[in-house]
Amino acid sequence: MSDTDEDVSRILAAYESAVFEKDVHAFMQLYDPSVLVFDAWGVWMYEGSEAWQRAVEGWFTSLGMERVKVTFEEVKSWGSTEIISVSAIATYAAMSEAGMEIRSLQNRVTWVLRIRGPVVRIVHEHTSAPIGFVDYKAILVRGKAG
Repeated sequence: MSDTDEDVSRILAAYESAVFEKDVHAFMQLYDPSVLVFDAWGVWMYEGSEAWQRAVEGWFTSLGMERVKVTFEEVKSWGSTEIISVSAIATYAAMSEAGMEIRSLQNRVTWVLRIRGPVVRIVHEHTSAPIGFVDYKAILVRGKAG
């Protein structure tokens, strides 16, 4: 496994863990202070880690007793010793207290990672979902037409 692959695997695993644990601090450690996030939910963009942290805190708080299990598929990455681009399909599955999946949705995710020595951080995140031609609603499950 290349250094790039290891960096990507490590950040994906840390993201999955931080979301499942609803650990805002661990989650925000994945992001550069100057991060720019194009999220798919409600707000056009978040500029800087303070704005993004407020959104993440709201997300984690809104979950109540539920947890979210994130899985990444079709992960593709390319880059250098300083910058890595990552794209993937992310599935967010809401889990009950008993550990049962309640519902799920999928997003397309693209990250730009900056590497500074041993530290790898997300400097740009873009999440999206296609919009159905007929109903103009987000398609949140891959393979379903809108």
